Amino acid sequence: MIRVIGGAFRGRRLRLIRSPLVRPIPAKLKETLFNIGLIQDMIKGAKVLDGFAGTGSIGIEALSRGAETAVFVEELYAAVKIIKENLARCDAEDRGRVMHKEFNRAVIQLAKEEAAFDLVFLDPPYKLLDERNPLKVIEKRKVLRKGGLIVLRHFFKTEPDKRYFRLIKAVTIGDDTLSFFS
Repeated sequence: MIRVIGGAFRGRRLRLIRSPLVRPIPAKLKETLFNIGLIQDMIKGAKVLDGFAGTGSIGIEALSRGAETAVFVEELYAAVKIIKENLARCDAEDRGRVMHKEFNRAVIQLAKEEAAFDLVFLDPPYKLLDERNPLKVIEKRKVLRKGGLIVLRHFFKTEPDKRYFRLIKAVTIGDDTLSFFS
C-alpha cells in the first residue's frame, strides 16, 4: 500500500499493482515533488494530465491538493482497474478520467477533444524515453496550456530531449531525476 501524503485525501491508502511494468514513485520523491514551489503555486484549480499513471498516485495526490480535474493515461489494463479503484477510495471518481490507451494515442485523442492541461506529470518506463519522446507529442498536439508545466521523472543518467520545451529545474534523488519543463 501507498498513501496520499497531503491535502484532502491525506492518509488514504492506495492499492499497488504487482507488476514489473509498473514502477510506483517512492514516497520521498513524491513528497519532494509536491513540496516544490512551482507545483504548490500551480496546483489549486489545475487541470492535470498523469501520463503513464501506474497506480494513479501522482494524479490523486494532485486532486487531494486542490487540482480541479485529472486525466490518467495508462496502457496496462490491470493498472487501469487499480487507478479506478484508487479514485473510488478517495471519493474522487467525478474529478478523474481514466484512459486505457497508449500515451501518444491518448494525447492525440485529447487534442481532438481540445483538452489542455496546466500540469502534466510523466513517469514513463525508462526505456521508452530512448525509443519515443512524450514531450514531442505534447508539443505537437498543443495540450499544455500557456504557462503550464511538465514534470518528467527519468533515470538520472538519461538526458531528456530539450528541443520541445525549456528545462527550468531538475531535482535528483537517488536514481531518479524530476525535470521541470515550461
